[in-house]
Amino acid sequence: MAILVFLADYTRITPGDTSMTSINVLVTGANGFAGSHILEALMHHEGVNPIAACRDRQKLIPEFRGEVREGDLLDGHYLDTLLDNIDVVCHAASWTSVWGHKADSERLFYQPSISLIDRVLKSRVSRFVFLNSTSVAAPYGSQDPMSQSDERRISLWPHMRNVARIENYMRKNADQGCTMVNLRIGLFAGRRYSLGLLPLLLPRLKTHLVPWVKGGKTGMPITGGEDIGKAFVLAATADGLSGYQAFNIVGPTVPTAREVITFIANEYNVPKPHFSVPFFIAYPFGWTMELIDPIVPWAPLVTRSIVHLLEETAADNKRAAEMLGYEPEVDWRDAIRAQMS
Repeated sequence: MAILVFLADYTRITPGDTSMTSINVLVTGANGFAGSHILEALMHHEGVNPIAACRDRQKLIPEFRGEVREGDLLDGHYLDTLLDNIDVVCHAASWTSVWGHKADSERLFYQPSISLIDRVLKSRVSRFVFLNSTSVAAPYGSQDPMSQSDERRISLWPHMRNVARIENYMRKNADQGCTMVNLRIGLFAGRRYSLGLLPLLLPRLKTHLVPWVKGGKTGMPITGGEDIGKAFVLAATADGLSGYQAFNIVGPTVPTAREVITFIANEYNVPKPHFSVPFFIAYPFGWTMELIDPIVPWAPLVTRSIVHLLEETAADNKRAAEMLGYEPEVDWRDAIRAQMS
């Protein structure tokens, strides 16, 4: 935004301010699944100048022709100039593991995210939008996106605990002039995504050893990539947000785990589970699989983190619809097909 050259370094521009012609929105992790969809959505939104932050510009979507700030969030020198002339940060950079790897998650995800937030608070950035999960407060607080997640309960999954720690850090620092927006998003699915729960399920279902958990009756919120991009654009540009704000972001409907797994089984010719176990059995079974991992040649059949993802979230889009105008369009079946194609 050219006019910013003449403003003081720490002047904050409020999203939704119609007196400004454009806002500069930085997308971290811009060549990842969520980041690429956020970038794609921002490119088609009037009044926004998207800027991609990534480690490798060659992996950005080819349609993007805007500014690229290439570097590593682990590099303090990179952070020194990353936020120059930025109004809004969409933090979609992540490192993940479905179980264990506590030290790696701390070094590669938690610490860089906290360092970025600290830099944001010292800059003129007016809004920070964070990519979170509906499961971070499951099962007891996930229906209310403003609820505080219980870090102790999810200590069984170091990466998700770090997500909760970042969320709580945002909440703690939301009174320093930068609006903190936390998007708790359902299970990712869609184009350009090769990770997540769905690819984990396929090979495991083929073993005939994976059970239903609680009969598959819990909801499995799935959010398509295009809807993730849409939600971030709305969160980055919506007027009237201040302090700490959080929203659940899911698809048009939330299927049950049984509906999703049955669909996958029928669509991709894999067996459905043959028996069911309650959660109080599934968790210790997953823990056992993690404990024996060092002495067996295959990956754990089930982990406690996978079981946690099957917990009921009861998440809906009500608050996001009311405050952001979020209306999802991608059906969960179409999102799965797009991912698996």
